Amino acid sequence: MIFAVNIESVYSTQDFIKGMEEAKQIGFHAIEFWSWWDKNLHEIYVASQRLQLTIAGIVTKFISLTDPSQRQEYIDGLRQTIEVAKRLECKTIISQVGQEIPTVPRREQHRSIVEGLKACVPFLEEAGIMLVIEPLNTLVDHEGYYLDSAKEGFEIIDEVNSPYVKVLYDIYHMQIMEGNIISTITNHIDNIGYFHIAGVPGRHEPYTGELYYINIFKAIKETGFNGYIGLEYFPLENPKLSLTRFLEWVKTEGLVSSNI
Repeated sequence: MIFAVNIESVYSTQDFIKGMEEAKQIGFHAIEFWSWWDKNLHEIYVASQRLQLTIAGIVTKFISLTDPSQRQEYIDGLRQTIEVAKRLECKTIISQVGQEIPTVPRREQHRSIVEGLKACVPFLEEAGIMLVIEPLNTLVDHEGYYLDSAKEGFEIIDEVNSPYVKVLYDIYHMQIMEGNIISTITNHIDNIGYFHIAGVPGRHEPYTGELYYINIFKAIKETGFNGYIGLEYFPLENPKLSLTRFLEWVKTEGLVSSNI
């Protein structure tokens, strides 16, 4: 497993490129960020090459998969994002599925998500890029969002049945909604393509709050997962101090190698 710093959350009040530089200086080898359409992608790519930082994940456009009338717009947006990911040498695209439509039965919205994702598979296969859909919490941060259950997320992945479409298991969100984190990860690791972490409550440093992430990381490591864990949190401390403390914490437990 490799830790990737989310530049937009950890360095939300600082310059993007300087955040990349500092993350590398601290000892990280991967980053992620959210929207690509409002950024200088050439500048980010050049910095990533200069710093030897992998861009682990970016987000596709926020277009609903629950509404079949928006499916073509979603696919078009994803195809744009695939081209951007190829330029950035990024192998994972993160996607939300859209808001719940109160007037439409959930089974129909579920089917719309599955059908929309199936339609995306040929483009993902051709590019060699994985799409991960993200269950979010609806109790604190994302009221009205459709997919607030990892269980349903895994069901969707089973129905799509492609190694290019998996779940982004955000531990912060799923602790709020479901708990039972380690058992869920262990039992469903084949359907998980990416992780996000943050402290609960508050979405701050992973070493704060009610979750003992060291045990969670050990459980992930035992599954043989070799992908990315995104540090998607909003620090209470100075970002440099925050990331340094995190890195020292996981190093002490023997949970990182030269490829952090």
